[in-house]
Amino acid sequence: MSRLLRPEGDAIAVGTFIKSAAPQTVELLGAAGLDFVVLDAEHAPLDRGDIDRLLLAGLGAGLPLLLRPDRKDSALIQSALDCGAAGLLVPHVDTVEDARNAVALARFRGGARGFSGSTRAAGYGTMAMAAAIAAGDRTLVICQIETPQAVENAQAIAAVEGVGGLLVGRADLALAMGEASSNSDAVVEAALAVTRGARGANKIAGMAVGGGPECGRFRAHGVNWFVVSSDQGLLYRGATEAMKSAGAKA
Repeated sequence: MSRLLRPEGDAIAVGTFIKSAAPQTVELLGAAGLDFVVLDAEHAPLDRGDIDRLLLAGLGAGLPLLLRPDRKDSALIQSALDCGAAGLLVPHVDTVEDARNAVALARFRGGARGFSGSTRAAGYGTMAMAAAIAAGDRTLVICQIETPQAVENAQAIAAVEGVGGLLVGRADLALAMGEASSNSDAVVEAALAVTRGARGANKIAGMAVGGGPECGRFRAHGVNWFVVSSDQGLLYRGATEAMKSAGAKA
């Protein structure tokens, strides 16, 4: 099954957040045909052991997994990348300096990532060091834009070497803007400004959305990388739809 992690042209990539530690969830989402998933260690209780098992499941399912860390911690991020994470979704990137620091956490050459040839990412010692370094330095880094300052700096952040794209976190952006809804006119306009900045730099333009209809809405404005709901949200929605279709109260 073909996965599209880095869409180009008119293509789009669709994934979801994983907030549960069950490896079977990764297998099921892989079978469903998603392009990627994001392990949400920022807003879910996923520890390093959970992340390792989920990444192993992703390898078996042929499904790329990214990590959204709860902190910009080099040990946590290095561990996830060593275990096979395809990339990072780095929260709270407000400035060019923040973006450079985020990229450095994912890079061997010119970065802060330490090297070991014995990791899963390096084929447990079966890859030549040069090949393992080159593969690691292609790690996808998506910067999450969540404040008015980040919106103002979006185009400059997108232009940073090594940044693969931007993703708008509309909930935190709404909070930072003093808005009561992530769908307010002011928040949506700010989100679209980020999209324009990303596409202007020829980078991925990402958006976290609640469901399919929002994908169509934002795709028309150039968004090409969608994180749709979460494993928990999809399970809840499927269960409530089953109850409704069975004629039960919901």
